Amino acid sequence: MTPASDPTPFAALVARCAPEWEAYCRHEFVRRLAAGTLPAEAFRRYLRQDYLFLVHFARAWGLAVYKSRSIAELRQGLDSLKAIVDLEMGLHVDYCAQWGIGADELEALPEARETMAYTRYVLDAGHRGDLLDLHVALAPCLVGYADIARWIEAQPFTVRGTANPYEAWIAMYASEEFQAAAQAERAWLDARLAGQTAERLDGLAATFRDATRLEIDFWQMGLDSA
Repeated sequence: MTPASDPTPFAALVARCAPEWEAYCRHEFVRRLAAGTLPAEAFRRYLRQDYLFLVHFARAWGLAVYKSRSIAELRQGLDSLKAIVDLEMGLHVDYCAQWGIGADELEALPEARETMAYTRYVLDAGHRGDLLDLHVALAPCLVGYADIARWIEAQPFTVRGTANPYEAWIAMYASEEFQAAAQAERAWLDARLAGQTAERLDGLAATFRDATRLEIDFWQMGLDSA
């Protein structure tokens, strides 16, 4: 019998935060979204605040550019920043319009406490630490959404196609492009987590756990508005 291979460094980091990761990736918001039973207002609340999250996500990648110590790292941060500002935000605004949320409304939105807590935590982690600290704080979003989309696709209760009003959201994060971006981030994290000291890994696990807890709060924020 072939012995099981050791988990990758990033997989090992996730495993240290298994209860939080499970609560995030299998949250009731996600389950209802997969089944197409999520109240529309809960989704609209999420979409509005997710726009504000994207603004700060872009700022975080700007910070990644500043924290870079090589041309490769600088290009990675710049490419991610440009992808958010030049592409993702426009797509998000267009998608919000399909849900009756106009661009003017998005620009005037107040931040929910959950949005402020999460985005400022990520930025603070990056300011206090180095580029690895920042990537670990960002990982629950990028890697998490990819994992969530794959999980949704595998569930027997998931409704696909026009019968599910959230089909476009599921398809976006299940797409080959997004999954490839998440895999590239896993590979980046694996390469940089390898060989870290136990003390350093303890600190990174704490950052990842806290960021995941704040992702849970972000889902719950949407659910509570219904």
